[in-house]
Amino acid sequence: MPHPKKKDGKAAIPDGARDGAIDWWMRQHSGPLSNKEQAEFEAWLASDAANRVAFQKISRITGEIAARGPRAAAGRKRRRSLEMAAGGIALGVVLYASIDDLFLSLRSDYITGTGQRQTVTLGDGSHVELDARSAIAVRYDTGQRRVSLLQGEAWFDVSPDPARPFVVEAAGGTVTALGTAFDVDVEKAWAHVMVTSHRVAVESGGEKLIVGEGQQSAFAEGTPAPPPEPVNIEQATAWRRGKLIFRNKPLGEVVAALGRYHHGTVYFTNAALRARPVSGVFRTDDALAAFDQIETALGIHAFRLSNYLIFLYE
Repeated sequence: MPHPKKKDGKAAIPDGARDGAIDWWMRQHSGPLSNKEQAEFEAWLASDAANRVAFQKISRITGEIAARGPRAAAGRKRRRSLEMAAGGIALGVVLYASIDDLFLSLRSDYITGTGQRQTVTLGDGSHVELDARSAIAVRYDTGQRRVSLLQGEAWFDVSPDPARPFVVEAAGGTVTALGTAFDVDVEKAWAHVMVTSHRVAVESGGEKLIVGEGQQSAFAEGTPAPPPEPVNIEQATAWRRGKLIFRNKPLGEVVAALGRYHHGTVYFTNAALRARPVSGVFRTDDALAAFDQIETALGIHAFRLSNYLIFLYE
């Protein structure tokens, strides 16, 4: 029976062949095969052409990853094994994520995990919608309402209280509500601000800027926010409706956004891939399907050692 075809016309590797290839790959790199195991491996390769293709594919991709490692770049020995190259990445991601999540949870009052969203009602009646992998700390007193966005993205719908300004801290600056609903997204060292109703005052780098309804700006610690510019509200807040919408955004940025909804990590075997422009509408409840869409649309390839570790390559 012929193997099924992908949309690009190439034969898709069956799940059984892929899983078998991963198993044999791990066994080969965890120690020498016995004579019996070597015979079983060769018989498995010969039993189906898809097995051989799958094994060649995983060997090629992981070889490219090892070749890009710092030891290979210095002309030294390649990494000791495929198990270390892939398994180490997966284990490291899990460990670092777990440690980071632990410290973050200790600092925050409200926190969401991967693929989770939450709506919080604060003590004054203000509402906060937290995107996936987001966290806030709340500090209210008699003179001010202060919320720190520690990670991720949040939309704020603020209850009026002239006696107590509502201030969001993020990325070394502040966003003060002026009778307002607005969105703040922390990405690396930057905070992106978008106003959905009324206005906000942004203070950063010793300067103050007013951002109005339908506008956006951004800032980093010690860096003043640039003049506001128009923003597509429906597109930018699509995450609140369970969607992500991109228009000619770099693939690296798209993968980072999808990472809030994907349990695992995506590894680029070619750094130039990060700059490839992507346009599309993706569901936040099926990040793996989004990676499939991207693979087809850009004509690139995704190889999954599991759903938790995906390699993108050309």
